[in-house]
Amino acid sequence: MRSRIGAVILDFDGLILDTETPVFEAWRAAFRGHGQELSLDDWQHSLGTNGGFDPMARLVDLTSGAVDCDAVKREVQEANRRACDAQPLLPGVESLLIEAEELGLGRAVASSSSRSWVLGWLARHGIGERFQVVCGRDDVARVKPAPDLFLLAAERLGVPPAACLVFEDSPNGMRAARAAGMACVAVPNTLTRQLSLPDPDLVVASLAERPLAAILAELSR
Repeated sequence: MRSRIGAVILDFDGLILDTETPVFEAWRAAFRGHGQELSLDDWQHSLGTNGGFDPMARLVDLTSGAVDCDAVKREVQEANRRACDAQPLLPGVESLLIEAEELGLGRAVASSSSRSWVLGWLARHGIGERFQVVCGRDDVARVKPAPDLFLLAAERLGVPPAACLVFEDSPNGMRAARAAGMACVAVPNTLTRQLSLPDPDLVVASLAERPLAAILAELSR
């Protein structure tokens, strides 16, 4: 596998930057403010995808409509943005990208979030130029767990899907990689390590756990 990998494709939310924990915690606080609980069992359907779970609809249902939706949305958005602003790049992200470039591998982001969301954070953290391709939900008809984002990233990189290695934190993303015919390394985060992972090729605790060359060598065995 090491000899045939021509590109790495990274998810964004929860893999490059932990934007998943802040928004979950913001919604949990909103639910608790209305005497309700938001479980990870419900929230997991929103991870790595778009539209998989509607927390506002659930809160409205649980409170029989006794909720100011606009106020809750503003509260959640403000809390989420403040928390995301404080997040550093997750460990090992930049070093993996540097190594991938040194190895002559293509580098892409494929995210179920909007391109503007992804590009804004990549620029803020100074790593936007390390990617040749950025694909977001604006670019495809279907987001993860459908394979469209990964297939588009491979096409734009000019690399066959079978020669792409995906790094993902969410089950939906791992399913998308598998559907695209790509090898997948799972890098579960604070939230997703509590979930069942759909048979990735390799699981690492973080991108800093081992060099990319060691990951490629492990997969080749």
